[in-house]
Amino acid sequence: GHAGNRTMQRAGLFELNAMVAVSTHKSFRRAAAEVGLSPSALSHAIAALERRMGVRLFNRTTRSVAPTATGKG
Repeated sequence: GHAGNRTMQRAGLFELNAMVAVSTHKSFRRAAAEVGLSPSALSHAIAALERRMGVRLFNRTTRSVAPTATGKG
């Protein structure tokens, strides 16, 4: 059912904020600090968003993170 729909939207907004922070800072660590998460929690939020959207938003490397063509909008 759609009982959890409202929760889903809130999570979606949170994930969107996370995505914007990563786009802005080009760094999971700095973005995580801004949104008040650990880098791994932020990474999980982005991964969840990517799974739900069915697209890859960021090309992650150990040194940096860059938006994919999709992630740039």
